[in-house]
Amino acid sequence: MKKIGEILTDGKVNISCEVFPPKQGKSLANAFEIVDKIAASHPSYISVTYGAGGTSAGETVKIAEHIEKSSLTALAHLTCAGAAREEIDASLQKLRAAGVRNILALRGDIGEGSVCRAFPHAVDLVSYIKKQGDFCLGGAAYPEGHPESATMSEDIEHTKAKVAAGLDFLVTQMFFDNNILYNYMFRLLRAGIEVPVVPGIMPVTSAAQIARICQLSGTKLPSNFRSMVERFASDPAALQQAGINYAVGQIIDLIANGFNNVHIYTMNKPQVFGGIMAAMGEIVK
Repeated sequence: MKKIGEILTDGKVNISCEVFPPKQGKSLANAFEIVDKIAASHPSYISVTYGAGGTSAGETVKIAEHIEKSSLTALAHLTCAGAAREEIDASLQKLRAAGVRNILALRGDIGEGSVCRAFPHAVDLVSYIKKQGDFCLGGAAYPEGHPESATMSEDIEHTKAKVAAGLDFLVTQMFFDNNILYNYMFRLLRAGIEVPVVPGIMPVTSAAQIARICQLSGTKLPSNFRSMVERFASDPAALQQAGINYAVGQIIDLIANGFNNVHIYTMNKPQVFGGIMAAMGEIVK
């Protein structure tokens, strides 16, 4: 098993991606099939999301274990919103037993009527896991600011606190204008945050999906991106191809500007990740 902190500092171009567990009632075998198809495109690691309120915690561990058994590296998401200390301990124990040593520590969404119990914020979860001593920890970063932060400066301070608590790396929320990331990196460095930062890129596959995600996260859409989505919104196949090409353009620009590590939000679509890797060709060899 590899620690992601080591992967991110090996000097190579590393492209990772994300999968999520099946919805309740769906077969776990389908998630394994998705992982196997993605594995054929040789990601540097695969992250596995965690259901809201821990609803898919067991599936997350099983998928992460399948990834590790496939000779790949898994990054298991772990959220703490509404979780008791005993629940977090149980999840950590399951991850250890599955051979998973990389965790993306998140607060998670606070559902209506739910209460943050033992770990009110992500920094509390990071601090607790770090004391366990055997996990490589990642955290979320927000190039356009967290929706709940009053200012970007406030958000940077929260990020700095998470890093001080023990984060080994950061993975950003999606963005569609690389200049937003470059400006954000200046702010991080000015604040003394120097852990590896992995830009998160989401290829467009559905106009409705992008609209929904941007509404929730506040992600800004540059004019050329909007034009692309509007032009191909009625042709799913064309939009997917255009989205792959746009994402590839972002990734090449990131690599050219010194970012060797990029994370792809592929929404469980192996063909999208495969298309990106194929288009990158010699760049990622």
